[in-house]
Amino acid sequence: MSVGTFLQKDSYMSNTSRSLISGFVGGLAGSAVKSLIEQFLPVRKVEQRSAQIKIVDELSTKITGTPVSTQNEALAEQLVNIPMGGSLGAAYGYGKKDRSGLRPMDGIIFGATAWASTHETSLPILGLEPKPTDVPIRMQMNELFAHIAFGVTTELVRHYLDNQLRE
Repeated sequence: MSVGTFLQKDSYMSNTSRSLISGFVGGLAGSAVKSLIEQFLPVRKVEQRSAQIKIVDELSTKITGTPVSTQNEALAEQLVNIPMGGSLGAAYGYGKKDRSGLRPMDGIIFGATAWASTHETSLPILGLEPKPTDVPIRMQMNELFAHIAFGVTTELVRHYLDNQLRE
């Protein structure tokens, strides 16, 4: 049986595989859109390093003994964003495996939840970002908007790819 034939079937394994793949690709596309938006809308103070860079910097220091160089920070940030977005997208796709149809509101909720569970709670708790009360409201809204765009893009791509894989 070919992969195409497998993905077209209406079995639990085929539905799950199709949902994970389409969600993963949707999450990658959503991450790209989020990163693009963040190039134009400030989500942190200029002198503030992102949580992603802090994570990769600490890992680099443990492995190589030196932090990430300034010229490689943009790449280092994407080394966290891309797999994180793909993983979140795959989980989102799996959760939608039994729900057909395009639902942009699900993407909005997904993006807003990703924002609330990272930038508003876990990252400040881990000391990787300032407390929400220490972040200007405009930057919080820019970050929320970028995450909602991530969620909606993930939903749009997930839906399109899921349909394509069924055919």
